[in-house]
Amino acid sequence: MSAEQRKVAVLGGGSFGTVIANIMAEKGIQVAQWMRNKDRADEINQQHTNSRYLPDYPLSPALTATTDIESAVVGAELVFVAIPSQSFRSVVHQIKHIVTEQQCVISTTKGIEGETFSLMSQILKDELPQANVGVLSGPNLAKEVAQHQLTATVIASNHEPLRAAVQDALQQSYFRVYASSDTYGVELGGTLKNIYAIAAGLSAALGMGENTKSMLLTRSLAEMSRFAVSMGANPMTFLGLAGVGDLIVTCMSPLSRNYRVGFALGSGISLDEAVKSLGEVAEGVNTIRIIKEKADEMDIYMPLVAGLYEIVFNGAHVKEVAKALMTSEQSTDVEFVLPRTTV
Repeated sequence: MSAEQRKVAVLGGGSFGTVIANIMAEKGIQVAQWMRNKDRADEINQQHTNSRYLPDYPLSPALTATTDIESAVVGAELVFVAIPSQSFRSVVHQIKHIVTEQQCVISTTKGIEGETFSLMSQILKDELPQANVGVLSGPNLAKEVAQHQLTATVIASNHEPLRAAVQDALQQSYFRVYASSDTYGVELGGTLKNIYAIAAGLSAALGMGENTKSMLLTRSLAEMSRFAVSMGANPMTFLGLAGVGDLIVTCMSPLSRNYRVGFALGSGISLDEAVKSLGEVAEGVNTIRIIKEKADEMDIYMPLVAGLYEIVFNGAHVKEVAKALMTSEQSTDVEFVLPRTTV
């Protein structure tokens, strides 16, 4: 099928939904981007910009926005869902009666539904059992993609034709798509790294040194992979783009929303003020609470999550939490090499 004959839907009018819709529109693929806000849809159609989320970045004139979710989804080969986790299920439920078994539905959302501890791919399978499901995740800061800076991502699915279709649709000279079959690991990597980006922002605001940053980054990787493997993921996934790659970019870039929340907290700004000033959803804030509860339930050792929880939700002082972390029992570096229980 030629690019002009293909139809793709992108559900969501935020920054990442807009950039992936634009990637495909630039290739001549017929793209329908659904969003709730009519004014923003009109802006994309008439001015070819999304000033709320991607100011100063021109969009392809071929990109079409709509507020009619049914018209966007009907006949689409691929349906990308780029909706914040809190609204993800309700939006997907709206297309339950539309999606067919020939269609592929791909989540780009990095979050967890707190009430059920469901990842977005699990919500897709719950609501759309007839569809082929995948996850797109990686070190993909939307504004850099909009600038056509060299970027790579991962499409994860057990359905090989879905992986191939997504690679073909999104492949550009500046955007490369790698494949994986570990959907759960790729998705957990993208979700968990948001927590540690908040910790990275905190440490930066407090002026911590390069040694501290290195320790924080590697201990974060050990902690997130420990949790994911306990949930059934493949530890090797965390050596790739969706693991350490996404963790690095989110923990080191001021463009990261979660990093900016952490930096604000480290600067003495309250959580409510930090989130309000951001103007966008920072998935990591809610993820801290959800993962803390799950780790406690499953007795998974996650000291960084526990410390962040005390800082963010209980107002604990950063220096006291850091002191407690540094004086806790010393353990192994990588427990897949030397298990913690053998120390």
